[in-house]
Amino acid sequence: MSSLLVQGYEVVIGFETHTQLSTASKIFSRAPTAFGAEANTQAAPVDLALPGTLPVMNKGAVERAIELGLALGSTIAPRSVFARKNYFYPDLPKGYQISQFEIPVVQGGSVEFLLGEEKKSVRLVRAHLEEDAGKSLHEDFIGMSGIDLNRAGTPLLEIVTEPDMRSSAEAVAYARELHKIVTWIGICDGNMQEGSFRCDANVSVRKPGAPLGTRREIKNLNSFKFMQQAIDFEIRWQIEEIEDGRAIQQATVLFDPDTGETRAMRTKEDAADYRYFPDPDLPPLVVAAEWVEQVRARMPELPRAMAARFVADYGLPEYDAATLTQSKAMAGYFETAAKASGQAKLASNWIMGEVSRRLNAGDLAIDAAPVSAAQLAALIARIADGTISNNAARQVFEALWSGEGSEVDAVIEAKGLKQMNDSGALEKIVNEVIAANADNVAQFRAGKDKAFNALVGQVMKASKGKANPAEVNAVLKARLA
Repeated sequence: MSSLLVQGYEVVIGFETHTQLSTASKIFSRAPTAFGAEANTQAAPVDLALPGTLPVMNKGAVERAIELGLALGSTIAPRSVFARKNYFYPDLPKGYQISQFEIPVVQGGSVEFLLGEEKKSVRLVRAHLEEDAGKSLHEDFIGMSGIDLNRAGTPLLEIVTEPDMRSSAEAVAYARELHKIVTWIGICDGNMQEGSFRCDANVSVRKPGAPLGTRREIKNLNSFKFMQQAIDFEIRWQIEEIEDGRAIQQATVLFDPDTGETRAMRTKEDAADYRYFPDPDLPPLVVAAEWVEQVRARMPELPRAMAARFVADYGLPEYDAATLTQSKAMAGYFETAAKASGQAKLASNWIMGEVSRRLNAGDLAIDAAPVSAAQLAALIARIADGTISNNAARQVFEALWSGEGSEVDAVIEAKGLKQMNDSGALEKIVNEVIAANADNVAQFRAGKDKAFNALVGQVMKASKGKANPAEVNAVLKARLA
């Protein structure tokens, strides 16, 4: 849903995203964070909340929080505080989660992105460090449940937005942009299926100008497709409830991809229900200005800055630049091909077109493409210098992609795809075509353009597709003038 109003209601969406940080160990212990280990083999005494254990802050987690703050134009708090978030659940050994409440480490900032051709910006409230809980395992076939504490203590950065989004399309575009940023700067692997990037959407509806409606939080959306489906269903459901005279109750809900519906899991708690208070086992987190500058000095070029550079240095349209900077790997592939071929726009066209089509069809990442950036550059160079036509280039690309050949020039030679560059031979073919197609010649001279196209087609056929179309046009027009 991309319209501002849905059945006369304004949609209001805010996001909370749990980003698993790419540290080798947990946030308050040295236990590893690798995914897929045997249950309860990656839980240290601190994670198990054994008596007498004390948490120790992971410096790498703090540095990753600083990186995100710098990437999003946020304020890095010189002093932030950890708190205990109290609730009781089997997979939370301590009976509380260590998080940040009143003074988070990252404050403010924004995420900017394109929705179609329109520039959008979503304001951030905060990003705070916290530990993950464990996982409950329900074995229905034996009627038992178990607890896996491998995830307990895994470092998270929870990124919270203002309720700035007004459609599911805008929400998904925001989530995609945030996903791009955290993977680009390397603070998270972004694997949504493994739970490294988990989104919660707070959705409400209201009549235009009315106070904010009661929100319902859709938890743990682990794909962009399901995210849009879940938000769209929730919007429709809330509007129907209100129209039928029922009040929306604040709640946490889950999305069922099999039914395409959301269902209530529990009533939604407020901050007061968690009885936050400062954690006495952890001192305030102090981030000196010098530390922030050290992190800033090693930050990579960010997507927006790179896109602006592609526009300035390579003369690309903004849309091309934004598309090519969807991932660091894609941007690097383009820049290598553009520099090697000297044909930036042609490189952009091929990457956004044929290369992306093949990647999508094979469900491949750009760094797994069978055609390297260097090979694409060589192919583009042969198009630019007139050695091959666009049609022949597609045949060469197919051969490279399928592994039929590895050298562009060798494939061109083996398949006999070189364009005809002998002007004398081309003029001979044109003369023969003119002589054999008197009717088309007469129609062209009578003002019928389609007749000229027919003559061009006859020349291309006679040359077995090897004639340069631009030269064919030029020679034909000169002969028929």
